[in-house]
Formats: sequence, structure tokens, C-alpha cells
Amino acid sequence: PAGYYGGWLDEVIMRVLDSLMAFPTILLYMIIIASLGASPINVVIAIAIGGAPGIARLVRALTMDIRTREYVAAAKLRGDNDFMIMLREILPNCRGPLIVDFLLRIGYAAFYIGTLGFLGLGLPPPTPDWGGMVQEGHSRMTANIWPVLSATLAIVTLVIGLNLFADGVREESMRYQ
Repeated sequence: PAGYYGGWLDEVIMRVLDSLMAFPTILLYMIIIASLGASPINVVIAIAIGGAPGIARLVRALTMDIRTREYVAAAKLRGDNDFMIMLREILPNCRGPLIVDFLLRIGYAAFYIGTLGFLGLGLPPPTPDWGGMVQEGHSRMTANIWPVLSATLAIVTLVIGLNLFADGVREESMRYQ
């Protein structure tokens, strides 16, 4: 709603999110996990907090673009209230870019979970973690490279696969616009 209406609330929210985006992402994750403790739920919380500003900026930009379109003006002339305009006109037209962004962020999250696991701030040891596997095999890499290589290739394959899938979804959504 803040992106639709604009005004001082929109500006305050964007400045707070800009201040969050000023931190390097991995440093922000490290601070959050170090303060909350290493657990699967805290890793998810850290990644959600780190990703929220980017998602909010994307939603705001899409909303500000779509609210100037002719079909939104037609809905206003039809007598639709602001909530119905956001629900019927703006939200469906934001769906494609948001799905693509979501798929890309899953890849980023997998990469960051692996990085945090390598640094020892990821999931606790009984939980399997690709970053933890790379960190454990790092010291024995000259004798046996396969544990490190398999975990690294799994991360790379997941991230590249999600990026290619997101590109396909983007191209498909562009076809119908």
C-alpha cells in the first residue's frame, strides 16, 4: 500500500530498507546468526531479513509503474476502491517479475547458506550442509578432493539450474504481456 499511495510513509519505509541494504549481505547474515545462534530457523530468519529490502524495492517499483497504466485509470473510473485496484489490477501484473525474483533469490539463498556453512555459522553439525561439507573436506583436499568437489558442484548446479529456470519463466511471462 505504501508504494501505491506514496507519501511520507513510503519514504520512511524506503529509507529504513536502504539502510539495511547498506550492509554487505554476508556480514548482515553473520551478525544476525551470531546474535541469534546457529540453527536452521535462525538461518532462514537471517536470509529473510537480508532479502526483504530487495523484494520491497521491487514491489514498490512495480506498483509505482503499474499504477500509472491505463487499465488502473479505467478501474478508478469504474468506481473500484483502492483495495480492489491493488488486488485485481496491480497484484496480478506484479506476479511474473516477482516469481522470477523469487526463483533467483532461492539460488542466492543456497549460495549464502553454503557460504555460512563454510564459515561455521550455518546449520549445526548433525544437519547436512553443503558448505559444512566443503569446510570439513577443505583441510584434506590434497588427499581426497571428491567430498569438496561434490558439495561444490551441487551448489553450483542448483544455482545455475535455478537461474536458467528463472530465465525460462521470465521469457514465458514476457510472451503473454
